[in-house]
Amino acid sequence: MVLETGKHPGELKDAVCSPAGTTIEAVRVLEEKGFRSAIIEAMKACAEKSHNMAD
Repeated sequence: MVLETGKHPGELKDAVCSPAGTTIEAVRVLEEKGFRSAIIEAMKACAEKSHNMAD
C-alpha cells in the first residue's frame, strides 16, 4: 500500500485504526513487545545468512 499510494506507513495506519479501537490496541501491544525491532533484526540475520551462503 505504501508503494501504491505513496503515503507514509503511519498515515496508512491512522486511516485504519479507530481511536481506542481494537486494531490500534493490537498495534500498541506489537510495539510494546518489540515487533519493529524483531523485524529489523530478522531482516539483518536473513541478509547476513544470504551473504554468507553466496561466498
